[in-house]
Amino acid sequence: MDIETNNTDWSVTELEAAVDAYLKMLELEKIGQKFNKAHENRVLRKGALAGRTEGSVEFRMLNISTVLERMGKKRIHGYKPAPHVGSNVENAIRDVLADRGILAGDESSPTADEETLERRAAVLQKQTFKRVPKGILKPKKAPSSSTSYVRDPEVRAWVRNEAAGHCEGCSQPAPFQKRGLPFLEVHHVKPLAEKGSDRTTNAVALCPNCHQRCHHSNDRAEYAESLYSRIERLVRE
Repeated sequence: MDIETNNTDWSVTELEAAVDAYLKMLELEKIGQKFNKAHENRVLRKGALAGRTEGSVEFRMLNISTVLERMGKKRIHGYKPAPHVGSNVENAIRDVLADRGILAGDESSPTADEETLERRAAVLQKQTFKRVPKGILKPKKAPSSSTSYVRDPEVRAWVRNEAAGHCEGCSQPAPFQKRGLPFLEVHHVKPLAEKGSDRTTNAVALCPNCHQRCHHSNDRAEYAESLYSRIERLVRE
């Protein structure tokens, strides 16, 4: 059974409806009250999931079980985890769960995987920071890679929040949104490969154009100097 049905991806609204129904059933299970999965499936297909098949709704519930289990959270016993869940589907379900206050215990853990780092940073951006992230003074290369470094998702989230949706290089609004947030790329002014830190004092939020300018333009050194002069939190390392 395919996780996508009718040859179309599930919308955020559809995923939210499925997750909300799942969490309602999970809460009933936790307090020992009976519920009817088939009835909940029919209710969804008469409302927010009109046009979806019974099997596709059922399989989506299995997807949600998989994600919750991977997050170290309780799942509904009657929905066994699906063996395979695509990364896009998993990330979308995690986003909906995060909006409902359900977070994995490792959401603030450093990682070298870019996709995982992005997901964790997006979740953290929606939370309230009580402090400036400590970050990583000397990021280490990932064991299996010569180019990836372990980075702190809290630093990425905090820097983007400080930018408030505007590029810290050109001051223009972020060019588009991703995961419901203004998209800005986080750049290390002193590169990690040159022993730069993964700290807020060495990181800026830039639009894709300004980020590419930092790496490829003829004036990249002068541009880096301009960032130091304009952004007070930056510290030369």
